[in-house]
Amino acid sequence: MQDIHGVGLVKRFGRVAAVDRLTFHAKAGEFLTLLGPSGCGKTTTLRLIAGLERPDAGAIHVGDRLLSSAESGVFVPPERRGMGMVFQSYAVWPHMTVFENVAFPLQELRVPRREIRERVLTILDTVGLGGLAERHAPMLSGGQQQRVALARALVSNPEVLLLDEPLSNLDARLREDMRFELRDMQARLGITSIFVTHDQAEAMTLSDHIIVMNRGQLEQEGSPREVYERPRTQFVMDFLGRANHLPARISVGRDGGAVAVVEANGFTLPLAAALGSLDGWEDGQEVVVAFRPDGAEATAADRDGAWVGIVRASVYVGARVEYVVDVGGVKVRATGSPDARLPVDSRARLDVSPGALRVWARKGAIG
Repeated sequence: MQDIHGVGLVKRFGRVAAVDRLTFHAKAGEFLTLLGPSGCGKTTTLRLIAGLERPDAGAIHVGDRLLSSAESGVFVPPERRGMGMVFQSYAVWPHMTVFENVAFPLQELRVPRREIRERVLTILDTVGLGGLAERHAPMLSGGQQQRVALARALVSNPEVLLLDEPLSNLDARLREDMRFELRDMQARLGITSIFVTHDQAEAMTLSDHIIVMNRGQLEQEGSPREVYERPRTQFVMDFLGRANHLPARISVGRDGGAVAVVEANGFTLPLAAALGSLDGWEDGQEVVVAFRPDGAEATAADRDGAWVGIVRASVYVGARVEYVVDVGGVKVRATGSPDARLPVDSRARLDVSPGALRVWARKGAIG
């Protein structure tokens, strides 16, 4: 196992910086995910690590070994980096058997025939394809072809495994199953892995550590729980799930406590948990208060209150019901129990968890 460092990476295509001063660290044996929308630079970053692109600035190390450095002119070619890679299109050769597909990298390395057979059959068992060695690729399902591509990437015992959206071509049910299989396999092998995806659920399921990318830069990094529960920017909060965004102003009371007064309806939200302290914040400051639907519980309104509104829509999604509630002219997404589903046009009370609130200055600065 080896750790991977990227420091100050820049990659330009014409005037566009696809990767812009990106620094990251994947610990040995860790599953690191680069997460972001299309065009954010995540695949370009993976190609820089693999040696399929040369950086315009910055350096990449695996352990103590320097792989790329624009400043010193060092560039180790892909075949000497000790990495396995699985692409979005599995690139499984249809004229070859499963065995021949997986054996190909070892043949290129001129590994002895007997050792090739042992290593290929072993890795096929590892990925759940034991007994299919002589089957031709066109006879395989999508999930089986994905396993062939994974076995081919692992058969040469790479120090690092790179995965570029390898599950995106699978149907929804199989993709969900393969997430758990891939994570279990990576943990058993202990191989340092870097995974690229735009799918938030994949990132949450698979990752030890997530880097959220936006416009070629690191927007936030941390554990799946950290980036979901404590987003540092509005971009991260929006990308990792839907959120309510309410323009408001900070109001500081005589006791020093602060609330957010929602501009559209004058309703208030306590901010002690969201701000921590009032350092850097001012009375009357324009802010955006945000919280996810699962941070607001909708229940039947048995009395009037600040956060009582009218149910405008509801959707049953199994373990919960998702609502749109009109609170004084502001539409708020919330959730509730399916055991007490609220009908459309009924009154609902929203209990917003103070710990679910995030606050940003109106121009986007973090709170």
